[in-house]
Amino acid sequence: MALPPDRLDRFARHIVLPEVGGAGQAALAKARAVLIGLGGIGSPALQYLAAAGIGTLVLVDDDTVDATNLQRQTIYCERDVGHRKAELGEVWVNDFDPDIEVHWHAERLTRDNAFEHIAGADLVLDGCDNFATRLAVSDACVAARIPLLSAAVGRFQGQVGAFAGHLPDQPCYRCFVGDAFDADDCDTCAEDGMLGAMAGWTGTFAALQAIRVLLAPVGGLGDAQFGKLHVLDGLTPSLRTMTIAKDAACRACSSA
Repeated sequence: MALPPDRLDRFARHIVLPEVGGAGQAALAKARAVLIGLGGIGSPALQYLAAAGIGTLVLVDDDTVDATNLQRQTIYCERDVGHRKAELGEVWVNDFDPDIEVHWHAERLTRDNAFEHIAGADLVLDGCDNFATRLAVSDACVAARIPLLSAAVGRFQGQVGAFAGHLPDQPCYRCFVGDAFDADDCDTCAEDGMLGAMAGWTGTFAALQAIRVLLAPVGGLGDAQFGKLHVLDGLTPSLRTMTIAKDAACRACSSA
């Protein structure tokens, strides 16, 4: 896939990186990424995935913008309050780079519609705010054989992990959290608070890791880091990495 001259100019700072180059940028241009949730994580992640030249972006979020979102959800402004996040995400991308293909779905992802929303993806980036949806996304990714980049943030801590449970030696997200969290019962930032910049750090780090996964087949940034969970601490500040083992009894990926 040859990039036209205007795209070569736009992504020149990527292309001069040996880890990306023309082949890597072409791979990003062909990639299809699904973002689940356009909140504190999804907003900055969307910005940097679009800036990276991901060719097709699918946006899934059933929520509308609230005034309390504006402290950390960076693609919205006051006039957007009350409007659908998924639709506004498409507007933002079209304004930023009209060459990117965008599809949006203003509905909650469930076990019943998960396959429909992630179909054909090269990567799913999940930044939603509840375990029930996270596990539905993970199980669907395992079944569809799609890599999952899962990101979460609360107060001053973020977590970003890459999962490929469809591979025989790799864990899925359910291997990490188990079955106890299938209920829709996450803590909320309304109760616990959230430093806006912490959401930004987590979201942009998730975008970096997503790009790493997409470039892995062409050498890119090295290993995709499947099974690695990165914990970001905003108070220290620090970053530490844990390895997640595949659960031989996992009901989602144990047979993979």
